[in-house]
Amino acid sequence: QVQLVESGGGLVQAGGSLRLSCVVSGSIFSINAMGWYRQAPGKQRELVARITSGGSTNYADSVKGRFTISRDNDKNTAYLQMNSLKPEDTAVYYCNADIYIPPPLSKLVDYWGQGTQVAVSS
Repeated sequence: QVQLVESGGGLVQAGGSLRLSCVVSGSIFSINAMGWYRQAPGKQRELVARITSGGSTNYADSVKGRFTISRDNDKNTAYLQMNSLKPEDTAVYYCNADIYIPPPLSKLVDYWGQGTQVAVSS
């Protein structure tokens, strides 16, 4: 069974920084892309940043230049470094991973973490 566990959320003042971590554990054959999404109260979940197994990244326009996604493939871990935080970054942040399940299934399966709360005060 695959499990994603996020950590690193908390309360921070505007302009501050936080670093989120997401550890993937369980019966893993290979991890394809990993990503961070967020959901603020009353809003839809949105993509924050995504990174492929080869290290290619893409970001939401609202976080470009402030957030950096990275991963350590040896540790099955993804990170999200968040700098210059703004009150509008307040949300529950979710980790996502596309994990390849070997034969007989032979498919990518989408997994999600339970989320970690980030609150930015003005």
